[in-house]
Amino acid sequence: MRRIAVFCCLLLLIGCQQPKGDSSLILWYEQPADRWNEALPVGNGRLGAMVFGLTATERVQLNEESLWSGKPINSNNPASLKYLKEVQGLILEGKILEATALAEEHMVGTPPRVRSYQTLGDLWLEFGESPCSHYRRELDLNTGICRVTYEIEGVDYTREVLASAPNNLVAVHLKASKKGALSLKVSLTREKDALTRAEGDGLIMTGQVVDLDDALRGPGGGHMKFEARLKAVHKGGTIRTEDNALVVENADELTLLVTAATDYNLEKLNFDRSIDPGDICGKIIESSGNKTFKNIKKLHTREYQSLFNRVSLELGKSANADMPTDKRLQAVKDGAYDPQLITLYFQFGRYLLMGSSRAPGVLPANLQGVWCQDFMAPWGSDYHTNINLQMNYWPAEVCNLSETVIPLSRFLEQLQGPGSVTAREMYGARGWTLHHLTDVFGRTSVMDGIWGLFPMGGPWMTFALYEHFAFTGDLTYLRELAYPIMKGSAEFVLDFLIRDNEGQWVTAPSNSPENRYVMPGTGQRFDMTYAATIDLQIITELFNNCIHSADCLGIDKDFTDTLKAVLSELPSVKVSEKTGGIQEWVNDYDETEPGHRHMSHLVGLHPGTQITPSTPDLYEAAKQTIARRLEKGGGHTGWSRAWIINFYARLGDGKNALHHVNELLSKSTLPNLFDDHPPFQIDGNFGGTAGIAEMLLQSHGGEITLLPALPADWENGRVSGLRARGGAEIDIEWQNGQLHRVKIHSLTGQPLIVRYQGKTAELPLKAGESIVLNEELERR
Repeated sequence: MRRIAVFCCLLLLIGCQQPKGDSSLILWYEQPADRWNEALPVGNGRLGAMVFGLTATERVQLNEESLWSGKPINSNNPASLKYLKEVQGLILEGKILEATALAEEHMVGTPPRVRSYQTLGDLWLEFGESPCSHYRRELDLNTGICRVTYEIEGVDYTREVLASAPNNLVAVHLKASKKGALSLKVSLTREKDALTRAEGDGLIMTGQVVDLDDALRGPGGGHMKFEARLKAVHKGGTIRTEDNALVVENADELTLLVTAATDYNLEKLNFDRSIDPGDICGKIIESSGNKTFKNIKKLHTREYQSLFNRVSLELGKSANADMPTDKRLQAVKDGAYDPQLITLYFQFGRYLLMGSSRAPGVLPANLQGVWCQDFMAPWGSDYHTNINLQMNYWPAEVCNLSETVIPLSRFLEQLQGPGSVTAREMYGARGWTLHHLTDVFGRTSVMDGIWGLFPMGGPWMTFALYEHFAFTGDLTYLRELAYPIMKGSAEFVLDFLIRDNEGQWVTAPSNSPENRYVMPGTGQRFDMTYAATIDLQIITELFNNCIHSADCLGIDKDFTDTLKAVLSELPSVKVSEKTGGIQEWVNDYDETEPGHRHMSHLVGLHPGTQITPSTPDLYEAAKQTIARRLEKGGGHTGWSRAWIINFYARLGDGKNALHHVNELLSKSTLPNLFDDHPPFQIDGNFGGTAGIAEMLLQSHGGEITLLPALPADWENGRVSGLRARGGAEIDIEWQNGQLHRVKIHSLTGQPLIVRYQGKTAELPLKAGESIVLNEELERR
């Protein structure tokens, strides 16, 4: 990799710029990024960029959502179905050691690993080294634009970077306060598998991922093809080519339009040689090449704000509001309370979801959203489906970004293909499923090892589809997309279930993701069991969602009758006699890690709907489960901490929910507000944003509950634009810790029940009708 000049600027702290105007939705810094985790992200759902803000040699790291190494592989173990019944029998007999050995040999995928999402490369802007002053780097969430400003020898320099969804590109604009003051070298690079050439006023980087043979990841070869294109538009000065780069001299302004494409085809879950990435890039650049940056920026801002401005949040003023973001974050780590930083974090989560999962993109947000600088990323930056991909979409509906669920829905639609092969070849079942991870090529077999034998990954992934319907009331979406996927998942579960020794329907093999238990008497540690609590909760949620959906569509009565009958014969969720918490496995085993990051046996509390005040024994046991996990060191990863916020919100415990919001900020947040697993994983950002919304509004119990977990520290505030199930948009204002005013706007005309502190109001609103209520839930 090209060395980045260390001496980028001499910062004059006294003259450093302060925030202008309302900075509540601006991340800003007094220095460039030293590391990738300090750079600022922009994204349009398909393309991503990380802006470092360096003044000598700027780096803008680039991504395209589908650029992966690897290719489709049917890695279902061909012996799985042959040995399935034997494995199940051994499990039910309590012979877990023998069952594990048999499953490891005959059920784990071959090969057992996926490859990785990869960086597209880097855009470099070489200015030369000069001392600078009045430096400021910012990401303005009001506009989705990253901006860098500084002064050199009396000249003010401004650099803006945005990722435009309407124009399907990344735009970089540079200008100076003095005519002819812009001189720089522009280049596109990638460490491997690509070459760049300069043509006229542009750069073209073409490449093909070349993988090496890997016993764990499959055969090598020339795989996905890709291209990136850059077009330079200058005002004043000159542009010439030099060594496959562009040299700009004495310009007044410069705009760089960058786009990229691969030959990936979602409908095939594969690269497709009939797709020409160069042709795609050429058309995008051609359609935008004659537009001024002013026009591109205006169109971007209008489209961006049409989504982002739907939700506003105020939680009170902060004493540190005028400090740079990294210093504010450090102050929180040192014990400061900063409600406006919480608001910024909340809106930053919405911003990241908009930037990594919407048109023009076609793929869901992965473990790093769409931002990745590696060729072999941590966990491949894949789609982990035992909590992480699910968590990515928790804020989508309640935070009024319903569109972001469509790429996930379309991806799951295509996964039914390989997922049905896995269901048939591994389990002899109808329908479809996947295990604990997948990739853009649709891997659905058991990956990584025996602990990845989690066939409930597919059923759990359907929750987001049902939620989209529950929030929007979109019957067309339900009928044509969501319900067929959900039904196929339920069909798999029906065929996968077996009778246990007590005649109940159970899953086998089963595990509680990534946690292990201790076998009494032997001290042996195992993943494998039958009827883990998470399985029972996932199945209950899926079947109930199918039953309600089929009823809404007026179809499949015989099918839903079958689901109801099976539900009545599932084992019940139990309370542990040892701990007083929810029992994680079918037997009351001890855990090998009592403080484990996964809390899978609480899926029924969140995101599920089965553990509520109407199930008081389980509700109290859930509190004990969380308390014990935390006492033993749990919540130590970003996403795990975010999940805890959602748990406490569901428990109506605003004090503890806020405590863990602050813990998320102080222990698991990087300087650019990315979530820190560690390393960076975006799920914690999304889970944290969802948890903050869950503290203010809930609607999972057939009622819209206002301020269900409002902490005392949020004494006065307001939120507007949150969405509720039943198709409602909600604005809430509270004073002195109590509801002051709520506006409810019906989008679907469904009857609504609103609850606040024991009071309820039934609202038979028509679609498009609004009502304003006071603290007594009476019409104002």
